[in-house]
Amino acid sequence: MIKSKLNVLTLHKEPLPAVIFHEPEDIELCTTTPLMKTRPHTGCKVTYLGKVSTTGGQFSSGCTEQPVIELWKKHTLAREDVFPSNALLEIRPFQVRLHHQDLKGEATVHMDTFQVARIAYCTADHNVSPNIFAWVYREINDDLSFQMDCHAVECESKLEAKKLAHAMMVAFKKTFQSMRSDGRIHKDSSSEEVSQGFESDDG
Repeated sequence: MIKSKLNVLTLHKEPLPAVIFHEPEDIELCTTTPLMKTRPHTGCKVTYLGKVSTTGGQFSSGCTEQPVIELWKKHTLAREDVFPSNALLEIRPFQVRLHHQDLKGEATVHMDTFQVARIAYCTADHNVSPNIFAWVYREINDDLSFQMDCHAVECESKLEAKKLAHAMMVAFKKTFQSMRSDGRIHKDSSSEEVSQGFESDDG
């Protein structure tokens, strides 16, 4: 009788290790939660060089060279050391987002947005530096007039700059196709009619 009671007690104790075994899994899941909350924006790390007004209605190869030289000179004169990347450039259909980050590169201070349909030209081909990616954007003023601004960013490598130029071209094609299928532009319209002659030079 005593022996059978001992067997019963032993059987009741057997499930306990299983409960203890699952506790570390719960702890591991909790440690990953903060990483999901602080997940950074997807995009390419860049240093924003600024913008400068440009003239002309037709944009082709070399049109951003002089504006980029101007922006590059201002940037190199203003900095004492080589600054780390201070922004993230996120290219998607319909919209390009430039996330300006804090000094630690951990949080977005503010964000500039660019409508893809207003981008007239982009390129990653510049003599002053192969790491620079630039685009010409049609900015609409409060009085409904517009001006063409050349924006430029410095990438971490020449390859990253080329990737941005290619991504911009893909984003424009998707934007154009979606606008045409929605009836916002005529189905026989060309891409030039949508963005005043958008061109992409990704080398």
